[in-house]
Formats: sequence, structure tokens, C-alpha cells
Amino acid sequence: MENRPGAGSNIATEAVVHAPADGHTLLLASMGNAVNTTLYRNLNYDFLRDIAPVAGISREPLGMEVHPSFPARSVPEFIAYAKANPGKISYASAGSGTSLHMAGELFKMMAGIDMVHVPYRSSAAALTDLLGGQVQMLFSPLPSSIEYVRTGRLRALATTGAARSGALPDIPIVGDFLPGYEASAWYGVCAPRSTSAEIVDELNREINAGLADAKLKARLAELGSFPFVASPSEFGKHLAEQTEKWARVVKAANLKPE
Repeated sequence: MENRPGAGSNIATEAVVHAPADGHTLLLASMGNAVNTTLYRNLNYDFLRDIAPVAGISREPLGMEVHPSFPARSVPEFIAYAKANPGKISYASAGSGTSLHMAGELFKMMAGIDMVHVPYRSSAAALTDLLGGQVQMLFSPLPSSIEYVRTGRLRALATTGAARSGALPDIPIVGDFLPGYEASAWYGVCAPRSTSAEIVDELNREINAGLADAKLKARLAELGSFPFVASPSEFGKHLAEQTEKWARVVKAANLKPE
């Protein structure tokens, strides 16, 4: 495993695009790849054209979380407060184009509110400042923040999936108040585009077999995540739909890379 950080995952993606199509070099794909297609104007590759979808790994609804000192205790109260105080709520993210950022931009659009985006270098840094009260809200990955919610150090107003999280069953979803809202983080595996169908299918079988493991499923559920089991074609359809969905948000909000 090799970590190729930088340029919002574009460096890693380009490395995989140009790697030998032998099944040994794979990309851990995420929502960022779908967003970057529109966010970055001069990429040296076309994500949907130049990769071969292999398999999903996991989906993770985010938690819409506020510092306990924040006056709103529900999504409607949050929206009402934001409308009464335009531009005065700061929400953190792990950087431009990340799932945390896009969840916030989609929320702003659908709720018709104005919030100040505060990008950090990582979700951990954003979470630290939310805990310290330096920012007021964060769409946070549940695995990293769920214990703070359970112990009362953060207040979860909602989660961002299409259905309630099994890890926080008493917390509503944003879509209960903004119908159609959904902004889950997700992860999957891609290969160079010319990778043979035989290799792709073998990798898909092995990954899906791993995702069926009871211990892994239980651990993911505990953290507020769940397996994303898909065939190569199903995962490819997901990538296309996500690229189209987030392109609309990037364009409507006129987002630019940091």
C-alpha cells in the first residue's frame, strides 16, 4: 500500500490511471474523485473514462454536529438561526471538495442559507476545533466523532444518509427536513481502464467476500458505517451518478480548488 497525497487525491488517481493494468495497482476511490471531475478544470485524466470500477467498500453517513453551546437543537432550529444570522455560522471541513465540504454546500443550497466555510487540512483538525468551539458546525465522519456525540461533547442534529444510522438510531436524517438531501461518504476500489474483465471480476469477488465477514460488518456498524457491496457495473453506475450529482453542486456554488 502506498499513500500518494496531494491535490485532493488527484496525484494518486493519475498514478493509477497510468499504472500497468495487471491488477496490482489499485485506487481507493471516494466522493472526492467524483467531485474533482468538475472542481478541477485541467486534470490530466478523465476519471470515468480512464478507470475501471472494481468494487465498493463502505458507505458512511456523516453527522451534522454542533458544539453544545450552539443554540439550535434541531435542523429546523438551525436553519431558522442561520436565516436570522446570515454569514455568521462557520462550518468546518477537511478541505475544498471533500465529502464534509460538499455536504455543507448541498445543505446551504437546499436550505437557502449562508454559512462561512472554514477548510482544514484534515477531518481530525476540523473536529478538534469543533470540540474547542472555534467553529460551530461540522458534517463529520461518524467513525471519528460518534463517541463525542454519545458522551455529549458534541450534539448531533441529524445524519446525512438516506435512512437513519443504526449507530445513532434516535437521530433523524437531514432528509426528514430537506426532502431529497443525501450526502454520505463512500469508498471503493478502481483499477486502470484497460484492466481485463477477468482480473476485475476476481478482485470484485475477493473484496465482496471480505465485506461479508460478520466481524467486519459488526465493526463497521458500531462506527456508523456499513459495507458497500456492488458488482463492477453497479459500482460504475454509482460513480457516474455521483459525478453528475456533485457537478451540479460545484457549478451552482461556483466552487474553486484551494
